Amino acid sequence: MLTEKLIANRIRAVREEKNYTQFYVAYKLKVSQNTFSKIELGNVKLTLARLIEIAKVLEVDLVDFLKEEHLYIIAR
Repeated sequence: MLTEKLIANRIRAVREEKNYTQFYVAYKLKVSQNTFSKIELGNVKLTLARLIEIAKVLEVDLVDFLKEEHLYIIAR
């Protein structure tokens, strides 16, 4: 089952794989670094529109981004 925490962990993992800072991604999303940090911690409920924006900034396909096998590997 997809949870906000699993998605948040995936966002952080992909960002780190690409060596992007929280500040950079936040800037691209036009939000504060603090807000983006809360997204990565799973403290913000994401809309589909925001999730699509994040996937674009991270340069990943949304479908691949949300594949359960990727999400559960990170959660372990």
